[in-house]
Amino acid sequence: MSALIIDGKQISADIRGEMVNEVAELKQKGVTPGLAVILVGEDAASKVYVGSKEKACVQLGMYSEVHRMAADSSEEQVLALIDKLNNQDSINGILVQLPLPKHINEKAIIDAIRVDKDVDGFHPESVGNLVIGDDSLLPCTPAGVIELIKRSGVDIAGKHAVVIGRSNIVGKPVAMLLLRENATVTICHSRTANLEEIAKQADILVVAIGRANAIDSKFVKPGAVVVDVGINRLDTGKLAGDANFESCKTVAGHITPVPGGVGPMTITMLMKNTITAAKKANGM
Repeated sequence: MSALIIDGKQISADIRGEMVNEVAELKQKGVTPGLAVILVGEDAASKVYVGSKEKACVQLGMYSEVHRMAADSSEEQVLALIDKLNNQDSINGILVQLPLPKHINEKAIIDAIRVDKDVDGFHPESVGNLVIGDDSLLPCTPAGVIELIKRSGVDIAGKHAVVIGRSNIVGKPVAMLLLRENATVTICHSRTANLEEIAKQADILVVAIGRANAIDSKFVKPGAVVVDVGINRLDTGKLAGDANFESCKTVAGHITPVPGGVGPMTITMLMKNTITAAKKANGM
C-alpha cells in the first residue's frame, strides 16, 4: 500500500481558478481587492515570497503594492507606513513580511495593522476571534491545511487529529481550526513524553516542528492523513519536510509532499483573505 498524494499545487490552482472569476465579478461591481506588502531589509527568502505574492495578485487581477524599505528603517517609519495603508481605501489587506530586522518590535508592528486588513491573521484580535469561533480572517497556512484535507475528500468531523508543534503561526491555529471542524484535537510538542504513542492514534496527523525528517512511519497510524507543514533545506540543497515522506507514505492513507503540498496553499489563502476583506469593506 502507498498513500494517495495530496497535490497542493493542483488544489491551489483549482482555488485560484475560482478566485479569478470572483475577482472579475467584483471588478464589474467597481471593487478591486488590493493587497499591500511591506518588506524591510534584504532577506533572500523574504524577497522570493514577496515576489510570489506580487505575481499571484497580478494573475488574479487584483491590485498590489509592494513597499520595500531599507534594513535600517526605524520602527516609527514602518508604523507610519502601516498607518497610511490602514487609511487607504484601495488597500484591503496589509502584510508585513517576517522576520523583521532585530531592532524592530514584531509584536508592535503586527498589533498596528487594522484587524479588518489583517490578512495574515496574526493580530491578537484575529487570534481571539479564531479561538471563540467568531468571524475573522484566518491565518493562511493553517487555513490552507484545512482546505487540503477537505478537498482530498476527507471528512474531519469526529476524527482524532494530532498536531505536532505549538507555534503561534501554525501549531496553535491549525489545532483551533481542526476543532472548529469538529475533530478531537491533541497538541504535542517538544516536552510531550510519549509522542510516538500519541501520534500513532491520529486519524489526521499535522506535523509542524521545523526539523527535517523528524517523523517517520512508526509515528503514523495505518491509513492516517499526514499533513507536513515543515520546509527544511538539507545540506544537499534539496527541500525536505518534517515528516520523512518515503517512510510515512508506506503507512499513511493520504500524505502531502514537500515541496508541492502545503507550500502553494499559503499564498492562495492570503489572496482569498484579501478578497474576503474587500467584500466586507464594501458591505458584501
